[in-house]
Amino acid sequence: MDKASIFGVVVGTGLVLAAILLGGSLTIFINLPGILVVAGGTFAATSIAFPTDELKLVFPVTRRVFNDPGNEMISITQFLVKAMQVYKKNGPLALEELAPQAPTKPLAKGLQLIADGAKAPVIREILATEQKYMEEHHRVGQKIFKEMGAYAPAFGMVGTLIGLVQMLANMSDPDSIGPAMAVALLTTFYGAVLANLVFLPMVTKLDRRIQIEVIQIQLVIVGLVSIAEGDNLVIMKEKMKAFLNHEEAKAEEAVQAAA
Repeated sequence: MDKASIFGVVVGTGLVLAAILLGGSLTIFINLPGILVVAGGTFAATSIAFPTDELKLVFPVTRRVFNDPGNEMISITQFLVKAMQVYKKNGPLALEELAPQAPTKPLAKGLQLIADGAKAPVIREILATEQKYMEEHHRVGQKIFKEMGAYAPAFGMVGTLIGLVQMLANMSDPDSIGPAMAVALLTTFYGAVLANLVFLPMVTKLDRRIQIEVIQIQLVIVGLVSIAEGDNLVIMKEKMKAFLNHEEAKAEEAVQAAA
């Protein structure tokens, strides 16, 4: 799990609740009509805006927000080094048995391609297509959350208008003014919290996740092409170093020294 995402959700929610409790009771911020207007309206508008097949992508894409990529770059680098050693020692067919152990699907596919006799340009083309499909797949999920971040405050305003109309229509009844005003104010509150604490931060986090996965596939392409073209291990390692940041490079050196 990604600690930063969990931390943000917990702390953000905790601070909002603390502000509410310090000023009064939590129950006064619970308004079923307001929740129905904002949540129901947001999801209804999202369903209208996107086809069913794309809406199904929301759940797998959401998991990526809370998944920590951790040391995947180092794992990929180490596995490519291992694949090169296996290739040099036992030939391309040995990579077929190694492929299921790969840390990522593009890496497994690439190893299988080498085992099947594919040349470097073919490997590069196939994995570039894989990268493009992955980006499009994740951008759809990102687009959905971006639109939900726009719809939630809009339906908060719709709820505010509903509450104001109800209040103005019943000015002669003092007992109805309070509930109507609560709907008017709380729906704006719900929309703002959903947009700025949930949907829009997820858009930003998904953008970073996409960038990380693109870099991972590019690393895989460089490593696999190096294997297919018959580079030696030192050259392949030098090519892959460019993809590692300072901390990853230090960790990789420490692993290599321990090995």
